[in-house]
Amino acid sequence: MTTARTVYVPEGTFGVLDAGEIPVQTADWSNGLTAPMSHGALIATGIHTGPVRVTAEALNSPPDTSADEAWEEVVEVSVHAPAGRLQVESLEDGPIPGHPLLSPSGPSWYRLRVHARGRSNLPDKVATSPVEDYLLLAWPSSPADVAVLRSSERIEDALAHSDKAPTPSHAPTETPTQEALRRRLLER
Repeated sequence: MTTARTVYVPEGTFGVLDAGEIPVQTADWSNGLTAPMSHGALIATGIHTGPVRVTAEALNSPPDTSADEAWEEVVEVSVHAPAGRLQVESLEDGPIPGHPLLSPSGPSWYRLRVHARGRSNLPDKVATSPVEDYLLLAWPSSPADVAVLRSSERIEDALAHSDKAPTPSHAPTETPTQEALRRRLLER
């Protein structure tokens, strides 16, 4: 595993970008933490501006979920890397030196598991030192639906207000009747 690196966050976001491209118009923010795009993904932080600690690792296969318990939020998304150059990037400073290439198999689809801790410490504030931690794990994988592995109030709020929201993995599956009732209640 690599060492945590400091990433400067402007406007509450950093990225896992493919060759520096940011197709923001394709971002799907429905889970409140990780927004996959047509290629790459954006990560929402709690702070508005300042540094966060990010550790990233490229894997050959899906990781064990036992480490997820140490994190407040864990979301998995599929990320396309047509250039095969997925890297952790500050949206202001570019690629973060010392972080590995997250797409070692070249141009392909990858699964990105984003772990977060501390997003509620200074919500929408400016941080002068890191108060949030992120662990990003990526491995080759066919595209799959978003999976919320560990939720928070912030994620639950995003899911409740999204038409494209995934069902958290810990929630029971709803019947079509229950889903229709839930949507009607949320609209009120």
